[in-house]
Amino acid sequence: MTDSTVSRAGRERAPASAADNGTAARGDNFVTRNLKRLRRTWQRIAGVTATAETPRGGLSARQLKELEGQMHACVAQAGGEVSARLQAASLGQTYLGLDPNGRRQFLELMAGFGPDQRVLDAAARGFLEAGDDAGRFEQERAIREAVRAPRVRILTQFTGLPDGVKFLVDMHADLLEVARDRPQLDVLKRELSSLLALWFDVGFLELQRITWDSPASLLERLIAYEAVHEIRSWDDLRNRLDSDRRCYAFFHPRMPREPLIFVEIALTRGLAGSIQDLLDETQPAADLRKADTAIFYSISSTQKGLRGISFGNFLIKRVVDELKRDFPALRHFATLSPIPGFVRWLQSDAGKAATLATTTQAKLKKLGMEAGDAQALWQALEGRDWRADAKLSTALEEALIAACAYYLAEARQGLRPVDPVARFHLDNGARIEKLNWLADTSPKGFKQSAGIMVNYLYDLAEIENNHETYRLHGKVVVSSEVRRLLRR
Repeated sequence: MTDSTVSRAGRERAPASAADNGTAARGDNFVTRNLKRLRRTWQRIAGVTATAETPRGGLSARQLKELEGQMHACVAQAGGEVSARLQAASLGQTYLGLDPNGRRQFLELMAGFGPDQRVLDAAARGFLEAGDDAGRFEQERAIREAVRAPRVRILTQFTGLPDGVKFLVDMHADLLEVARDRPQLDVLKRELSSLLALWFDVGFLELQRITWDSPASLLERLIAYEAVHEIRSWDDLRNRLDSDRRCYAFFHPRMPREPLIFVEIALTRGLAGSIQDLLDETQPAADLRKADTAIFYSISSTQKGLRGISFGNFLIKRVVDELKRDFPALRHFATLSPIPGFVRWLQSDAGKAATLATTTQAKLKKLGMEAGDAQALWQALEGRDWRADAKLSTALEEALIAACAYYLAEARQGLRPVDPVARFHLDNGARIEKLNWLADTSPKGFKQSAGIMVNYLYDLAEIENNHETYRLHGKVVVSSEVRRLLRR
């Protein structure tokens, strides 16, 4: 009996762990353990005792004064590199011990370490008064040095510490939250954003395949970070890493234990139209000799602090190259994607734009429902268990699939589609290939998209042209099947 015919559920069970106790608990325990580990590491480096978490009221005036002194010491870098490293470790472990109010005060204090205006004015005057090229070049250097704020010097010192880059990523996540209504923090947020964009350029990232034999700590991270389809247990994870599955992630050399983004793939024969079938642990693994399609069914970004830095398009292209090399018989590369904003759109006035075909309205009327557009239809469904009514469900399939096609291809914010997942794949050069009824019957699937999922197809011969026409003109490329739905 080959591996491809063995039931997934019949394979050896993974060890019991926190992974069986719920996603929220897994994530919280995982983050808490890593935070405690980092604090202990930096306390040893700094040679200080543990800092208790501050009261919810935040830092006192005395504590703020002491903290300001620590920051001045980091800027001065007195005593050389070793001393600077100790100062940064002490400052960092202080930050890690603060509650949200204390962290906000910490960031506001750091934001005040801006350029010395007198030095900057002098450098600017020197440039304007320079009499020759050599003088101007020297004053350009002086201006660049004067513009570089002391707070940037503090930030860059953390990179020399264990997990220092990860610390800055998490600090940026904090800034994204608190800087929205505090203009004084915006400059610090922008400076840290610029540093991270430079450090996390895609050229520095490493693509790695994740397997069941990967370190347990990395597998635990997959469970905690999965954002599309919850990983319910170790058996579920093992299923997703089986012989007919692949998982790839981007890593940064300074964050080797932290995947920045990862993608889960199923190797199938033909397009997959149901996430329940795809993740069913009782189904046998597919015969790889017959697989002709790679289905990208989950892409999860893991670091809130790297929001705004795009890795997904590069990840998909790199993974396609890997799959083509390992499986030359693969002909199609597609997704089975959620439609996270569809129900919200149906509930809004925008849903009125998707009018129902006359024949569809007539079918619904026979079932006691009168609606001329998608919004009215959804309102009429409120309180009804339409999934349990076979006739109603069949009539709704025609109406909601057509409305969903309109939502994905025609509903716009300016030139771009309303749906965020559609924007991502269309910008990468994919086309809307097929809509799948009752493809995600989980509570989340019904809440977001009435159970509908979509296949985006990456036709390798058309990707660049699709990308260009989308970028320049906002053109959404669709299959003939979706085009027929739009004509309804």
